[in-house]
Amino acid sequence: MNLPPLVQSFVLHFGEMGSRWGINRTVGQIYALLFVSPAPICAEEIAESLGISRSNVSMSLRELQAWNLVILKHRPDDRRDFFTTPDDVWYILRTLAEERKKREVDPTLSVLREILMQRPASEAERHAQQRMSEMHTLIEQLTHWYEDVKQLETERLETLLSLGAKVTKLLEAKDRVVSLGRSRRPNPANKS
Repeated sequence: MNLPPLVQSFVLHFGEMGSRWGINRTVGQIYALLFVSPAPICAEEIAESLGISRSNVSMSLRELQAWNLVILKHRPDDRRDFFTTPDDVWYILRTLAEERKKREVDPTLSVLREILMQRPASEAERHAQQRMSEMHTLIEQLTHWYEDVKQLETERLETLLSLGAKVTKLLEAKDRVVSLGRSRRPNPANKS
């Protein structure tokens, strides 16, 4: 690699992590390089910087474009394509979440719905369907939560994330207020 040591460490790590996230190492390395580059770079520069073939760069860039994670740029008097990433890390996070939902969660929900509509032929299938129903319910709840959260403005989302476990305390306080309100209501059964 033809990169400064700090950048090389980040790029190598991102490549290793990419394979754990289900993308190929080169795709991860290219994304990391684009992310930290101060200006858009072309495929030839990527190939030279990472020491990989031009064809490997092209295939990886197509994959990143399919994920909506890179931006294509052009320069005056230059016919080459230049690539960069969005500047806003929250936009990147939202894009990743949406793409993973489309590719992984939505198909799983479709299969679960289809299976749950079938009539079980045995006790084993009834049991399996019950378990799948629980999974379907959980994934549906997470999907609805995700749909709500993705509508939040970035500032609100940052606040929500910074709350962490404090959300539990907020919910406990809400429960106390609700139970206090219930205990103050007159009980019609106790009227004389």
